[in-house]
Amino acid sequence: MTELADHTEERHELPELAPDLPARLAGLRPSVLVVGDVILDEWLSGNAERLCREAPAPVVAVEHRASAPGGAANTAVNLAALGADVRLVSAVGADDSGAQLLAALTESGVDTSLVAVEEHRRTTSKRRVVAGDQVLVRLDDGDHDQTELSDVDGLIARVADVDAVVLCDYGTGLLSGAVRDALLRVRDRLPLLVVDAHEPGRWASVRPDLVTPNVAEAATVLGVPVPREKPFEFLDEHRATLLARTGAAAVVVTLDRDGAVLLDGELPAHRTWARPAPDNQTAGAGDTFCAALTVARCGGLPSVVAVELAQAAADVAVHRPATAVCTVADLADRLGAGVALSADRLAELVAGHRAAGRRVVFTNGCFDVLHRGHVNYLNEAKRLGDVLVVAVNSDAGTARLKGPGRPVNGVADRVAILAGLSCVDHLVVFDEDTPAGLLARLRPDVYAKGGDHRAELLTEAEIVRSYGGEVRILSYLPDRSTSAVIARIRSG
Repeated sequence: MTELADHTEERHELPELAPDLPARLAGLRPSVLVVGDVILDEWLSGNAERLCREAPAPVVAVEHRASAPGGAANTAVNLAALGADVRLVSAVGADDSGAQLLAALTESGVDTSLVAVEEHRRTTSKRRVVAGDQVLVRLDDGDHDQTELSDVDGLIARVADVDAVVLCDYGTGLLSGAVRDALLRVRDRLPLLVVDAHEPGRWASVRPDLVTPNVAEAATVLGVPVPREKPFEFLDEHRATLLARTGAAAVVVTLDRDGAVLLDGELPAHRTWARPAPDNQTAGAGDTFCAALTVARCGGLPSVVAVELAQAAADVAVHRPATAVCTVADLADRLGAGVALSADRLAELVAGHRAAGRRVVFTNGCFDVLHRGHVNYLNEAKRLGDVLVVAVNSDAGTARLKGPGRPVNGVADRVAILAGLSCVDHLVVFDEDTPAGLLARLRPDVYAKGGDHRAELLTEAEIVRSYGGEVRILSYLPDRSTSAVIARIRSG
């Protein structure tokens, strides 16, 4: 399979988070084997206008019934929706829920020929009763003490021709030590192994390329709770323990409404920021995240870009009701949603943030060819506050600053690419040589610049200090400049 990012690591240029990226990844048609616990998610919705006579409980008049694949089945469906060729290894009962689940998987383009249908097994289902927008109760059936997969060796033998294996272990007992032993025998033949497990430490011996625990699961691995304040710093501090105890090359800890943290070997830690949604719309978002992350890594995208793409896909899912699926078109729309604001509109939004007590961080630049240095410093800038405003030099302004032949990318493209980064909240384009006018008008709490600048040489810094703002010079990654990237490209 041809990768999208064959040479970007050598050039330090990152593939663009542009709207055409999902279609390019789907065009590679990666082959993925999903192994794990499947669930039928069901939703019974209606109105509750009275209490029942037997107990002080609401009576829900059911008006709508919906169901969707959940668990490993949801991961498989999301992989298929993003263009992967998906085969599912699992087991269901010979019951109505199992038949309904298999039909939904087949309709979604997932190959279910490796899913065993067994008389003695009860299909796991999670039925939610909803009144208005409120989930009143969830009824779980068959989610404990599942018998383990049969014919493990025969099923795992199918990994010979796949680009990735995704292991989804929700602790029901379906995936046993026999599965782990079988994976160990073929581990060296697996290009990519992703583990999404309630207890990721169980799979350390198979040396996953990626594990995707949520924050509670990460805390279990560490044996200590992850603090709600500054989870990024805490997880970065404990990265060696997380990597060692999961056996993984990289760990992505999902923080629910707070995004995710990527810990990839010795590379700088990277955080994403989610677009929060009500809790009743978050079912299955982790499965969507895992699916998009897998497709991105199958395409050879660097881990930072892959986790940003996964965050964008999860944002799509959580802003829809029930267990949602993110398609190629959905993800393209999400990545293309960034629009630069007018200065007037931005001033209104910043005033609202300030009134709500949010700390506003401002930075600016040309961002002509996005590279790892840009992403690292923007990520660091966001962590200085609650809202990150990025001002982008216009094409004319970039040409004055950088000289003939620049910019390589027009301002519309540069804005669209930056909008794909989850750390960026607002974008504005300015034509002046410095953002002094914007700083005077917006009065951000922090003015942040990359480490290749010196505070005493920034003429606009005095404006920030005059109203009590803070000027911060962030870390610098040597040999990560746009000019250096362009020079390497032109030199071949």
